[in-house]
Amino acid sequence: MIAKLTGTIDEIGTDNIVLDVNGVGYLVFCSSRTIGAIGGKGDGATIYTEMQVSETDMRLMGFASGSERDWFRLLISVQGVGGKVALAILSALEPGEISRAVATGDKAMVSRANGVGPKLALRIVNELKDKVGGIATDSVAGGGAVHAPSNNSADAVSALQNLGFKPADASAAVAAADAEAGDGATLDALVRLALKKAAR
Repeated sequence: MIAKLTGTIDEIGTDNIVLDVNGVGYLVFCSSRTIGAIGGKGDGATIYTEMQVSETDMRLMGFASGSERDWFRLLISVQGVGGKVALAILSALEPGEISRAVATGDKAMVSRANGVGPKLALRIVNELKDKVGGIATDSVAGGGAVHAPSNNSADAVSALQNLGFKPADASAAVAAADAEAGDGATLDALVRLALKKAAR
């Protein structure tokens, strides 16, 4: 799993960039917020990434911050939310705004994103409130900052997938466990906590 890329921005599209890493161009799909934040063509950039694999496609999603990737993982764990819709939400709302929407049940805020109707917005705030209620509430109190995932997150997601969990379920469980455990958590502790989260 590719967790992070550092290189030079070679091309910028409407929903993607090409990042040149030692001569290899990675096509990375991003939210408009990330594209606006990382810099211009020729600039050096570090992108946090998440690989999405389906029966017909394989895409690398990119994020300007760990917290944005954290929320992407949680969003795609909701039924009916794929990578494209999750990026649309992250284009319309910053992580702190998603936190507040989830904590307060504000489906109208979530439905500001392209392709998100009232029913899907309601499902998103309801399901994520159950999964990350503590995180969302804490982030509202703390001004909207969402805990960024630890360096062990990618390895923990991989471990859960090896145990048979679907990628979206593994990512959501690890994101919730990582936010609760904090930066000092070992990989073993993170996996054990994620397994408890996944079993709920």
